[in-house]
Amino acid sequence: MRVRPLLAACAVLALAGCGLKPASAFIPDVEPGSIRPLPDLKGVKLRVTSKEFTEQLILGKIAVLALKAAGADVEDHTNVQGSATARRSITRGSNDLMWEYTGTGWITYLGQENPIPDAGKQFDAVRDLDLRRNHIAWLGPPAQLNNTYSIAVNQQARQRFGLRTLSDMAKVPVAQRTFCVESEFFSRNDGMRGMFRAYGLNYGSTVPSRNVLQMNTGVIFNAVQHGRCTFGEVTATDGRNKALHLTVLDDDRHFFPIYNPAITIREPLLRAHPGLTQIFAQISPKLTTAVMTDLNARADVDGDDPVFVARDWMRDQGLIK
Repeated sequence: MRVRPLLAACAVLALAGCGLKPASAFIPDVEPGSIRPLPDLKGVKLRVTSKEFTEQLILGKIAVLALKAAGADVEDHTNVQGSATARRSITRGSNDLMWEYTGTGWITYLGQENPIPDAGKQFDAVRDLDLRRNHIAWLGPPAQLNNTYSIAVNQQARQRFGLRTLSDMAKVPVAQRTFCVESEFFSRNDGMRGMFRAYGLNYGSTVPSRNVLQMNTGVIFNAVQHGRCTFGEVTATDGRNKALHLTVLDDDRHFFPIYNPAITIREPLLRAHPGLTQIFAQISPKLTTAVMTDLNARADVDGDDPVFVARDWMRDQGLIK
């Protein structure tokens, strides 16, 4: 379903970095499909949150619609700025659940320096430690999609410097070794500076501070496409990579952690409503990298509203009607 006319102008500019934000917390009417009403959820208030970027908005809306179909009284609190703020709303009890990424949980929230390269073992580790430390439960199985950080270049830079892998960043002369990144990626342990260390670069010398520009996600795509930066921070499932003919460089030293999303929820709530696990166990296996890339493209490239992207996909899967 296409966006309403008030979003049409934004849709036209999506590829240039306008980006989508839902105009409200509107929740469309849905009926149960394979997700059936749970008697113990009838009338129970559940507050769903998410971060502000497109994939999180879509995942958040999927959670909202699934819980509505299951009979809960859902409040849509999606579109929170920043991982730390969204996470804090769960740990402090102002929200009840959200999709979170295993790599983010392990590195950013739990302070672990070394990611686990096996996806299953990484999920088990973050699930067990977060439950023990913070009484936050991770619902398994996690989604198969891996929304890992990536670095992308345009076709001209790829051909000019022979760029295929992140190790090839060192091939680029210092003057052209420029990066466009989000502020969160700039500051995270699993972000820019850690990547530089892993690949033998140094912020401030081999990558001068003036060579790193911080900007919003959507603007990065426009900047890389038009050569304002040689390298741009993107994520693996962003539909704009393909639409703008950007090449995602191979992480040949396997620096970036695995980012499989799963529902995180306050443990007391899960104990009171254990059927929540089965609701999301129907959804997570269907969310592959290819599926999520397509859903993201429907929002960021085609201009569809995240809530309708979520609803239409869930209908196609028979999860709701």
